[in-house]
Amino acid sequence: MTWKVQSMENQKQQFILLWKTGKFTMSSLCSDFGITRPTGYKIIARYETEGWDALQEESRSHRSHPNQTPQEMVDAIVEIRNKYPRWGARKVCAILEREWEIDSIPHQSTVNAIMKRNGLTIPRRKAIRRISNNFPIFDPVNPNEIWSADFKGKFRMGNKIYCHPLTIADSKSRYLFAIKGMENPNTEGAKPVFERAFRENGLPLQMHTDNGSPFGSALSLRRMTRLSVWMMEIGVTPVYSDPGHPEQNGRHERMHRDLKAAATRPPAGCLVSQQKVFDKFIREYNFERPHEALGMKTPSDIHVRSTREFPRIIRDWDYARKINPRYVSGNGAIRWGSNDWIMISTALSGKYVGMEEVASGLWKLYYRHVELGYFEERSKKVYEIEDIDLE
Repeated sequence: MTWKVQSMENQKQQFILLWKTGKFTMSSLCSDFGITRPTGYKIIARYETEGWDALQEESRSHRSHPNQTPQEMVDAIVEIRNKYPRWGARKVCAILEREWEIDSIPHQSTVNAIMKRNGLTIPRRKAIRRISNNFPIFDPVNPNEIWSADFKGKFRMGNKIYCHPLTIADSKSRYLFAIKGMENPNTEGAKPVFERAFRENGLPLQMHTDNGSPFGSALSLRRMTRLSVWMMEIGVTPVYSDPGHPEQNGRHERMHRDLKAAATRPPAGCLVSQQKVFDKFIREYNFERPHEALGMKTPSDIHVRSTREFPRIIRDWDYARKINPRYVSGNGAIRWGSNDWIMISTALSGKYVGMEEVASGLWKLYYRHVELGYFEERSKKVYEIEDIDLE
């Protein structure tokens, strides 16, 4: 058993003082202090031979470490690191192999730990990509300039399974192209819904979404995901609201409030039944319901089909002569020089990005028609478009 929460030294002193009164049995005394009788007798024996100093808490660390790196090896590691302060553990070990037996050289992780204990390393802070607010304005003049899409908040149906409705609408006419109930809000489920909307209604210039999966990723350059890369390939440019600003897609959010009130209260019993409710809402919303922002007209009165057709096949992209294409490897990076790799995005793995030198050592990155960001040759860092001001 353990001592109660208090200084161990103070409790041992109290234990001895009460024991010296002779009024308590060893069993009751040890029980009150929450220790075993052998522990109690050990404390008394130490007190009788060494006095009060014996009650001070002793270090619990091992007095010897059989696997500890010899001091002369530690000194050699420190000497090499001081001589070459930019060298890592691998190079330090390579130098040690010239003068020491292989079996006596510690592992690279041990060399790293020794350098760290001796203050020879600077801990790196993990870089966290944060999306800066740009306060974009999404106010199209004509239909099909901007479509918007989102997952309306999930809700539980009568069968206790969650439904995630994916909604797609034109930002100018408010015309609803799709409301698709899904059990899993992922790329595999969402892509066919977008493809059907594009085939039936043509392509918009831009697709406006928030930053959530599968539309965008805060950890990726230009917030790219597999879904947004596919949209670029068919000629649609993904655009995004600032994080935490749903009001920037207020027209879509307003439609969601109507959808929630009309189609989810109460919810249907299963996904098939719920989809029938969604389809009924689309017909009413597009063809019957007057809209104040449209001068009391319906979305179908305002909307016209896009003249940009969904492509039958996705063709390879030919970059302009001044743009140098670079292959993106499976890990999402492009090779720079003979030894360096520049991280772009895993969403572009297996594809070609374009690089255009716009200033000395500064390269603009493209994927097809979309500007992705900038690569700065000196620092070998990639920046978002808004982080670089060329003016």
